[in-house]
Amino acid sequence: MENGEEKVPYVVSSKSYTAVAVNAASKAGEWIKSRLGTVKQLSTKHSPQDLVTEVDKGAEQMIRRLILTHFPDHAILGEEGVKPGAEASAKALAAALEEEYLWIVDPVDGTTNFVHGLPFYSVSIALAHKGEVIVGVIYDPSRDEMFVAEKGKGVYVHGNPMTVSGEDRLSDSLVAIGFPPDPGFAMPVNMRAVQALAPQVRSLRAVGSAALHLAYVAAGRLSAYTEVGLNAWDLAAGALLVQEAGGTVTDTLGRPYDLGVRHVIASNGAIHQELAAVLKEAGATGQE
Repeated sequence: MENGEEKVPYVVSSKSYTAVAVNAASKAGEWIKSRLGTVKQLSTKHSPQDLVTEVDKGAEQMIRRLILTHFPDHAILGEEGVKPGAEASAKALAAALEEEYLWIVDPVDGTTNFVHGLPFYSVSIALAHKGEVIVGVIYDPSRDEMFVAEKGKGVYVHGNPMTVSGEDRLSDSLVAIGFPPDPGFAMPVNMRAVQALAPQVRSLRAVGSAALHLAYVAAGRLSAYTEVGLNAWDLAAGALLVQEAGGTVTDTLGRPYDLGVRHVIASNGAIHQELAAVLKEAGATGQE
């Protein structure tokens, strides 16, 4: 070590919550990647756009086993264990929040991409203590990128700290949006957002994984991300990543993020109010 200035990598201890989350995301992610191209049977949840596969179910079971081996008294809220629809999601979350330690898992965020062989899907694992997210991990198996955040300790990819981007005007910003599998309510609202934002931003992106959109905001690769009609498991890990990278996460009306938020704006902070104002004016908050 020269002059005591050698860079010390960010390391999590072997028995920590974060280490277990990283291990579970890594093992599940590698298994998911190995199953690419093998999906024959598709089933849908509450719309033809909302796909679920045996890979989603298998990955969630793998993550559950890995977590419960270390923390058998912890609760787990996973996407595959909840019936489709906003009401069922809210009910499941309310019941789960009574637990002191709650793991929130999306085994394959971006299932439609996975099914089509588009390498943009991720594993999302968060841990909440008394309703507050304290650990967030998102793993992208295609690029072998592990995004890791601990409450109050920053956010890292493979030991390198991340910060949000520096754009301070919407016109200079690269903004992600989504097309949720809810043609009745969420899709029309998000289309209004697209129409309103497209002329005002540098460009829009929709890559089909809420978790990776959030991770990319945290990494400074996107200026912001907004979508109506999400669930706790889409947002929990990524919201912590963005906050720990110095960004801002609220609902579409500007209220602070909590696990019940379904309509989200996540940004570098500097363009947050301008983005929120565009959505409000367009009637695209989902909460009119």
